[in-house]
Amino acid sequence: MDHLPLPLEGITVVAVEQAVSAPFATRQLADLGARVIKVERVDGGDFARGYDTAARGLASHFVWCNRGKESIALDLKDPRGLDVVRRLVADADVFVQNLAHGAAARLGLDAATLCAAHPRLVAVDISGYGGSGPYADKRAYDMLVQCEAGLVSVTGTPEQPVKAGIPAADIAAAMYAFSGVLAALVRRGTTGRGGPVEVSMLEALAEWMGHPLHHAMHGGEPPARTGLAHAVIAPYDAYPTADGGRVLLSVQNDREWRRLAEQVIGRPELGADPAYATNAARVANRESTDALVAGALAVLDAEEALARLEKAGIACARLRDLHELAGHPQLAARERWRQVGSPAGPLKALLPPITLPGGDEARMGDVPALGQYTGALLRAVGMTDDEIAALRRDGVAA
Repeated sequence: MDHLPLPLEGITVVAVEQAVSAPFATRQLADLGARVIKVERVDGGDFARGYDTAARGLASHFVWCNRGKESIALDLKDPRGLDVVRRLVADADVFVQNLAHGAAARLGLDAATLCAAHPRLVAVDISGYGGSGPYADKRAYDMLVQCEAGLVSVTGTPEQPVKAGIPAADIAAAMYAFSGVLAALVRRGTTGRGGPVEVSMLEALAEWMGHPLHHAMHGGEPPARTGLAHAVIAPYDAYPTADGGRVLLSVQNDREWRRLAEQVIGRPELGADPAYATNAARVANRESTDALVAGALAVLDAEEALARLEKAGIACARLRDLHELAGHPQLAARERWRQVGSPAGPLKALLPPITLPGGDEARMGDVPALGQYTGALLRAVGMTDDEIAALRRDGVAA
């Protein structure tokens, strides 16, 4: 079979982006071969650069979302800076922005305006709540949208709702923007026309709320918050082991319960006991069901517990922390780790989860310094060295 190039080779993306939702979307495009030009503010750039210093002095959010991009620093409030962006967009296939509501339109960088001027362009507007409606002007940060979308209401313990430990609303919007761009590019391939793509964080995360949302709308009651337990299956929880670990297991049917009772708990009679023989009975007697499982696992170390559960055909997992994830044997065995360059030196990074056998590996480019490509990009749009020097002197470019 012929060796295949990355699917987005030859596609140019211009992004006026910040934080997570748009940068994570465009990073997916860069990984698949697109050239991504990241437009940043001259005074500090994407504000995610300043979130923390955990990645060898760089911000962990920024390192995660921005590898493989060309950073140009411009003041878009100055007509000369805005003109540079317009020149870049004129040669681009895709434009992505997630500025505050109304800001892109004031600059003439909203999807509708750009697509009217450039019919082949795919232009993406990412917002918190969408371009219309009573929430259009409302500030939207990830945790706020998690609350508005009801995610927090189903996450946590019976006593305490909690937010997700990752920026779920940002990631949801990013992935719909990413897939929206791919769909629009396929359509352009058949029609010759690009067009606007709109994604809102609320609508993206509301889609991800499908199971509890439909459960509540059609069943009358929202699923209970149950921590690591399952609202309607038992046993399905994490249980401590003798060495201080925690093992999560899931019994999906009554046959599995009988195997668990015989081979792990060591009490085969529980398989036919009316108090435990059906899932409905086990849920009704969740406390005693959990006590039986917990007692059996408490005398085993985590590895022994997992081995015994696996032998019995019971779905199980180790509760890992982030350092354990970084050393996960499955990721190591599948050679999923690479190194990417950055202003702080090489950094470890995961290959993206889309694998395309028979072609080039995902392009995992360097994390750019602020304005690292400003000079090269200004020259590429036809500016002379004197014009570039003037922009730098006046603070319009950096």
